[in-house]
Amino acid sequence: IYQGTDSAALKKGVGHFTNTSIWGGNVALAGHNRGVRNDFGKIHTLRTGDTISLTTSLGSRSYSVTSVSKISYTDTSMLEATSDNCITLFTCVEDQPAYRWCVRAVAG
Repeated sequence: IYQGTDSAALKKGVGHFTNTSIWGGNVALAGHNRGVRNDFGKIHTLRTGDTISLTTSLGSRSYSVTSVSKISYTDTSMLEATSDNCITLFTCVEDQPAYRWCVRAVAG
């Protein structure tokens, strides 16, 4: 995971939205889903209840998917801070530049 979601960070791997938490609360990450970097592949095929695992220098945590949705690329509401520990993943929607896939999962 690299700090930032600009093209330089995403060229190396998954990017962290720096205005979100890196551990407690809402951890928001972005990644490519095709091409040279395919870190988030087909995250839009995840289902409610599927598990996402995150391991950092702070520890490991498992999250249970609560939603998978297609949102406008201008919608930043899923970047807002949360009181519970969750992870939010973003990637492009192929051939639909006005949209992003957004997956939310909550620690369990």
